Amino acid sequence: MSVLRVERDGAIAVVTLNRPEARNALNRELNTAVKAAVHDLDTSGDVSAIILTGADPAFCAGVDLKELSSSPRDRDGLERESFQPLPPHATPVIGAINGATVTGGLELALACDFLIASERATFADTHARVGVMPGGGMTVRLPQAVGLTRARQMSFTGDFIDARRAYDWGLVNEVVPHDRLLERAREVARAVASVPRAYVREVRALYASVDDLTSGPAWDRQEDRARAWMRDGFDQGRLASERQGIVERGSSQQ
Repeated sequence: MSVLRVERDGAIAVVTLNRPEARNALNRELNTAVKAAVHDLDTSGDVSAIILTGADPAFCAGVDLKELSSSPRDRDGLERESFQPLPPHATPVIGAINGATVTGGLELALACDFLIASERATFADTHARVGVMPGGGMTVRLPQAVGLTRARQMSFTGDFIDARRAYDWGLVNEVVPHDRLLERAREVARAVASVPRAYVREVRALYASVDDLTSGPAWDRQEDRARAWMRDGFDQGRLASERQGIVERGSSQQ
């Protein structure tokens, strides 16, 4: 079974993370597949909106801790690796957040243009708890979404917030019943698709260019520090020994 499903409906595409047995954790295969799918849809010439969601019960549990704790460390590969959750793209991406959205999964959600959440959605940043430093936009995009002090609280504690609090804090635009999530995401995607594609892409590019004026240097600083930590400070042995406890704590909070 493919780790990623891509469905087309006219000018709308739905991309579904499809490792439900691992709560859609991002192993190398899935991470590569997501980036390739978004790139291909963005450059296809006839897609106006992309919906990104997960196979129930989770949106994305973050980086696959089993793989991260056991894979050989490739220091040269780390220097070449992009920490960006999504490739450069011009097509709006709507996050349809169906369940737990954790750490790297939260960075992936924050890479979307905006989020619509199921009532079952939960959100957490557990980078510090697993000893991995955020490199995919957490320290840039999370404060932009919820404010600096709330972002610090999430990152320092690793505690989960539910969908209603995520809405109150500005992390998600809407909270809908779980069985209406994709329906509502499609409604919004159709509204996007009803506007000439070139116009939407130009407006999106303008938002991105203005954002780069303030957050561009922050992205560079974040990636540099994350690379340095993963190269010199990351304790793979500790993660391997404590991985089950970390997973159980996360499950108990959802």
